[in-house]
Amino acid sequence: MTAPLADRETVHAGCIAIGEAGILIRGASGSGKSTMAREMVRQARAEGLFSGIVSDDRTRLEAAHGRLVARPVTTIAGYREVRGIGIVRASFEAAAVIRLVIDLSEDAPERHPEGAESQVRLCGVLLRRIRAQTGAPLLDLALGSLSGVYDAVVTL
Repeated sequence: MTAPLADRETVHAGCIAIGEAGILIRGASGSGKSTMAREMVRQARAEGLFSGIVSDDRTRLEAAHGRLVARPVTTIAGYREVRGIGIVRASFEAAAVIRLVIDLSEDAPERHPEGAESQVRLCGVLLRRIRAQTGAPLLDLALGSLSGVYDAVVTL
């Protein structure tokens, strides 16, 4: 059964899976989404965690049973852009349930973000969100946010 159109969309974002959690990484073209995704996956693997890239550049989102499921766009599944090299073929995960959204920006985020800034609604599903400057080391913060360790920081 296919979800209604209001419950699905394709977004300009990459998606990774770490453990059981999908992390959607959004940002403008050239903001470092792909680089951040590769670095977070590399760091997670070095720490002995399951991790993989679901999608690069464009991600298909669909609400299912109160969760947001991310999948690669079929025509570009398994392809990644590496700056200075071009498009390369790579392994990928078929899907992930999104538990965190990271929004990248060239500018530093608010030092004390409003509570509303710590959440975002996609396809009708409310998700935790972190705003971060391009290049920020995010694996520990992302993992802590998913486990509740950084709730006070993320929801100030």
